[in-house]
Amino acid sequence: MEITSSEGLGPQLNGSGTAASAAADNRQLIQAAKALNAAGAFGDQTEISFSIDRTTRLPMFKIIDRNTQEVVEQIPPEYILRLAAELGKKGA
Repeated sequence: MEITSSEGLGPQLNGSGTAASAAADNRQLIQAAKALNAAGAFGDQTEISFSIDRTTRLPMFKIIDRNTQEVVEQIPPEYILRLAAELGKKGA
């Protein structure tokens, strides 16, 4: 399972505005993904992966086929992340 480090990454998900709280939120998301995989919530052939998009710094989940390592589904979708990146560039 691919899980990235959560230290200081990603947006402030709970609105408190601190890097520590964002890291705590990310750790909770990582633990949730691990728990879902351990419970087999996505079946034997797929697993869920949590990571941070490098460009937008937004959290994302991917459902991955364990045999092929192909991404079956991604939330948010890639086009949404690219749109967010473009809007971020225009707002800067």
